[in-house]
Amino acid sequence: MNVQESGSHGPLEGVRILDLTRVIMGPLATQVLADQGADVILVEAAGGDTNRVMGPGPHDDLSGIALNLLRNKRSIDVDLKSEEGRETIRQLVRTCDVAVSTMRPHVLARLGLDYETLREIRPDLVYCQAQGFPLGSEQENEPAYDDIIQAATGVADLMERVYGEATLMPTILADKVCGLVMAQAIAAALFARERTGRGQHIEVPMAQTMTAFMLTEHGAGAISEPHVHAPGKPASGYPRILSPDRKPHPTSDGLVHMLPYSPKHYAALFTEAGIEGAADDPRYADARATLANSDSLYRDVRRIAMTRTTEEWLSYCQRTGIPATRVAKIEDMVEALPLDHHPVAGDYHMLPSMARFAGADANVRRPAPLPGQDTTEVLTELKERQASDTATDGAS
Repeated sequence: MNVQESGSHGPLEGVRILDLTRVIMGPLATQVLADQGADVILVEAAGGDTNRVMGPGPHDDLSGIALNLLRNKRSIDVDLKSEEGRETIRQLVRTCDVAVSTMRPHVLARLGLDYETLREIRPDLVYCQAQGFPLGSEQENEPAYDDIIQAATGVADLMERVYGEATLMPTILADKVCGLVMAQAIAAALFARERTGRGQHIEVPMAQTMTAFMLTEHGAGAISEPHVHAPGKPASGYPRILSPDRKPHPTSDGLVHMLPYSPKHYAALFTEAGIEGAADDPRYADARATLANSDSLYRDVRRIAMTRTTEEWLSYCQRTGIPATRVAKIEDMVEALPLDHHPVAGDYHMLPSMARFAGADANVRRPAPLPGQDTTEVLTELKERQASDTATDGAS
């Protein structure tokens, strides 16, 4: 592995990753790593992955999702159910620094793609596997998608507290959170390998990861034993976040979201609106009071918001340091993205990389491949490397 601090393509230039993931979670993790310079070899069965047909797109094999999710990767068509296909993977593992999988444990074992098998081939391999539930649990081989994990880790419960009905977040929250955790863990393991020379096994069980994510703030008073809670309130849950009035405010000509986050912010905002005694309101005497009175404070902000235009409120908040923003539409966000050109699919809007590294080119080195597009290239490289290794062994 040859990691550069600020190479032209990112800090992971020289790292090779074998991508055995599917749908969104794993492919997002490897997209982050590919954007940071890694050479990601995506193993796809004939026809390609589900993300290629998730929603509309300009090409039958390139949905709007896939155009960005598969960028900077190479796709090879390998039949993992055949011995020939599995041998190809074993040979590729010898050349890879990282292997990533989102298959269930029993499938990995059956295919001979589990960590114990692959580390016999490459002892310093960094191996990351993610599945719904922890290894060793009764549920380790149960199928789990984002919906299942959201329901299993408190998302539906919190939504019911706020809106009166158990429902899910309208985004694949668990998939994306766990994908980012995978990318971070792989980077950490590569750093450890640079110092020690040893690879390691990484597990990202979605239910465990999302439990930690959700309870960071919502564990609240239930974290301690015995539980601590306000009169008439549950011990768990962060009250400010669970207020049904925590939402954008209608102005005289649109919407704005203002978040007076400190007592002085509330005093300034209500004084500006002409509310008498605003500076002495006990609801925001201190930070503890503002949290305890979130519901009524949000409602009062909502009432005063209607007295001015969105631009007037944004201007005032900028002058006084109160966090505020316009309410973005998804379509407007997409239109604001830069255009890139795909050789098959044509022009498309490029999602930004999630982190920026000084000295690295923030660009698409490789447009999203068609299924199996790079099979010949990757296998030719593999044969050339094997021939070179054989020649070297013979000379020695």
